Amino acid sequence: MNPRALLSLLPSRTDYRAVPRTWRGDLLAGVTVGIVALPLALAFGVSSGAGAESGLVTAIIAGIVAGIFGGSNVQVSGPTGAMVVVLAPILAAQGAGALALICLLAGILVLLAGVLRLGRTISYIPWPVIEGFTLGIAIIIFLQQVPTATGTRPGESTNAAIAAVQSLMTASWPKLGWSLMLVGLVVAIMLIGLRVAPKFPGSLVAIVVAGFLAVLLDLPVDVIGELPSGLPAPVLPAVELGTVTGLIGPAAAVAALAAIESLLAARVAASISDTGPYDADRELVGQGLASIASGFFGGMPATGAIARTAVSIRAGARTRGAAIVHSLLLLAIVLVGASVVSRIPLAALAGVLMVTSCRMVAPTTVRAVMGSTRADAVVFVVTAIVTVSVDLIYAVLIGVLAAGFFALRQLARASGVHREELPGAAQPGDERIAVFRIEGALFFGAAERMMERVSTLRDIEVVVIRMSQLQILDATGAQVITDMIGSLERRGITVLVKGIQPRHLKLAEHVGVLRSLRHQNHLFDDLDAAVAHARSHVLRAAA
Repeated sequence: MNPRALLSLLPSRTDYRAVPRTWRGDLLAGVTVGIVALPLALAFGVSSGAGAESGLVTAIIAGIVAGIFGGSNVQVSGPTGAMVVVLAPILAAQGAGALALICLLAGILVLLAGVLRLGRTISYIPWPVIEGFTLGIAIIIFLQQVPTATGTRPGESTNAAIAAVQSLMTASWPKLGWSLMLVGLVVAIMLIGLRVAPKFPGSLVAIVVAGFLAVLLDLPVDVIGELPSGLPAPVLPAVELGTVTGLIGPAAAVAALAAIESLLAARVAASISDTGPYDADRELVGQGLASIASGFFGGMPATGAIARTAVSIRAGARTRGAAIVHSLLLLAIVLVGASVVSRIPLAALAGVLMVTSCRMVAPTTVRAVMGSTRADAVVFVVTAIVTVSVDLIYAVLIGVLAAGFFALRQLARASGVHREELPGAAQPGDERIAVFRIEGALFFGAAERMMERVSTLRDIEVVVIRMSQLQILDATGAQVITDMIGSLERRGITVLVKGIQPRHLKLAEHVGVLRSLRHQNHLFDDLDAAVAHARSHVLRAAA
């Protein structure tokens, strides 16, 4: 990579050129999104198994690092629900001690993806896959809150639905009743706040009210517990070959999710604001560095957060200064109010995440996807089911493969082989000449239909194949044309080819299309010349 390209992935003075004009809006937006992010950071930390402290550290450290080094002017980063879904089973299997090394390995992978300019690959993920993936994540997040919402032990299964049922088997009274009461209170306050005043920080107010009641009534519910009154000292994780080998698979899954979600969030941010485009490759570099830094301080892998980014933009964010302010506000809360935060009931955080999960996919979006085409609806449903029942990364891969299959099938259906009338006035012997026009795409999905169509010819002496309207030709299609010409020639039928496009000529030469012709003069650029040659051939044969 040349030095100029490498420098484009690093921060520059132009990132803050607008700050003198926008700092008031950025400051207000940073404070607003910081208030929104506090309960989410705590809840995602608890839900992942890493702890509330880890969620806060991620929002602070990763938020600042990604804000400075990322490729979006307004992206807000930190712990997210999607990352929790991937991280929770990994930590349950590997232990919390593996968190720092997972952050380091995943961060390096995301960083390398940015340096290698792989950022634009996100554009290859179809919309139904993204929405199905998001719906599956929302369902898993909701199910993961069941143990916390009911004050029960988490289930042993790695499947969220089964684990939720297992946890309910251990429910006990009155802890169950009080926990559900707090969840219901939080949900009610958040929903009322959303209806009455959409900008109302309902999650924060709900947690404050729930925490106050829990302390006032001395309720027998679980709370966050003691938090440090500052950031922990950075620690380098122990790197051993055997440990790295065992964690490279989980780290790759974390890295893939971090890259996908961050780029999706950056793309959404660019579409709903006029703060300029985003640099996908620089965004990956920033998110990779953010996860590495977060791991050093005991945090989680970070991603761009779509909901928090949208809140920041609506509150007036214009530069990356808003994301930095959001993290500094959270740092101030840790330094000043750790003792207060430690008394927040876990059931209240579960209520916040339950509402958040229900709002991740709008009903209008589901109706739009399901009502679009049958293929898109199938891809959407399959992706959501695989996300919940198997794995997020597998869900994206299967969703993309399914979408690709339907796209190729549609492309094959749009392609065709049509028999045409000969141009000009009819002449004796024209009934022994067949002109076929190939249009659209001739690739592995459509080539066999052409072979079947032409192989049924009877009482024909010359076949003219028009290729000028062929838009896509792959090796399979070229090979089918070669085989078809050879088959017709063996039956004594002369084949003339007209109009191979220059971009297809090299492929046709390599595969053998031109070599399969009886004579090199059987390749034409003009249809009239090809038909005239065919007519002369028929007349000579009849003489």
